[in-house]
Amino acid sequence: MPEAAEHREDVLRVEHVSKRFGPVTALRDINLRLGKGEVLGLLGDNGAGKSTLMKILAGFQKPDEGRVVVKGEEVVFRDVGHARSLGIDCVYQDLALVNELDVVQNMFLKREKVRRPLALLAKREMRAATREALDEIGINIPRLDVPVARLSGGQRQAIAVARTVTSDADIVLLDEPLAAMGAKEGAMILDLVQHLREEGRVSIIMIAHNYVHVLQSCDRVNLIQAGEITFDKPTADTSVEELNEIVVEEYRRARRAALGPTGN
Repeated sequence: MPEAAEHREDVLRVEHVSKRFGPVTALRDINLRLGKGEVLGLLGDNGAGKSTLMKILAGFQKPDEGRVVVKGEEVVFRDVGHARSLGIDCVYQDLALVNELDVVQNMFLKREKVRRPLALLAKREMRAATREALDEIGINIPRLDVPVARLSGGQRQAIAVARTVTSDADIVLLDEPLAAMGAKEGAMILDLVQHLREEGRVSIIMIAHNYVHVLQSCDRVNLIQAGEITFDKPTADTSVEELNEIVVEEYRRARRAALGPTGN
């Protein structure tokens, strides 16, 4: 069973982070923590700041204020490669897969194994490693020699996650992994997240919109509203109803502000 959230060592902390784009403040005084082996669900409306926060953690952008602490050490990411060297990787909605390449080629894209001294591709070794990686996380893809364009959305997402997990990443950022998926494909990815959660060797932040999915798959949930984290609870201590009420109240406040003091 996963370790209780209150007993986990933090592998990632965000402290008082803010980010501005000209006159627009995307993030304001963000504080977030991720425990070792924990799955954290990050909820929020479109434009709330979720993607900006993920880009900072993945090394794409730098915060204007605040700091990021990885495994006890404060870091200033130089770029995406620097973040990856520290074990942080992100799986985006577009997956960064090459449709024309097969499963094995995508798994080892830009990190191909070669035989020295002739620098020949170690195809048999890469194929065996791909099968082992997919089997380890419980994903059934019968054929590895087909272009990934012919696979389902769930299978493609699973390949992207497997590639990240097997590339020495131990902090994985999932940017809306269930977006535009049907129920069957979404269930495959939720099962994969649950498998990784039970295994406990990677820590995950998962951006999602569906409250039920987060409560089923995550240890803890954060809600980000207008660039601020306004809610942080173990999933066992909250409910869809509580989360809905918080968001509804946000809409009520926004409506009152738009209508002004004389509005109805």
